[in-house]
Amino acid sequence: MKRPAHGFTLLELLVVMVIIGLLASYVAPRFFDQIGKSEVKAARAQLDAFDKALATYRLDTGHFPSGDQGLKALVERPASEPKWSGPYLAKALPPDPWGRAYLYRMPGEQGRDYDLLSLGKDGQRGGNGENADISVWDTGR
Repeated sequence: MKRPAHGFTLLELLVVMVIIGLLASYVAPRFFDQIGKSEVKAARAQLDAFDKALATYRLDTGHFPSGDQGLKALVERPASEPKWSGPYLAKALPPDPWGRAYLYRMPGEQGRDYDLLSLGKDGQRGGNGENADISVWDTGR
């Protein structure tokens, strides 16, 4: 009398593994693309918060923080600033979503009062997609 076979054959297991691999290769890039987009959105939101804090700082003091004072002037009173009414941010200065400090330059380029930006995922000037610079002056806000 022949007993019924239990379990799976090696071929059946390989077919299932190939199907799982194909599904993962289809889903994973879309998942990681969404993570990159959310980091860019987080950087834009933080830049917007800094922009508002800088505007409030200027209303109180009559000027933007100097390049030497930087964004730190939004959370700690500069020694030479009697009209400071901060802190202008609820928490300490966060890094950008990639773990680097935001860049603040005073005066800014192209006639702007200041420049405020993140260098994106690669930490280098320029770039495309996630590697592109993200500025408070971007039109894509």
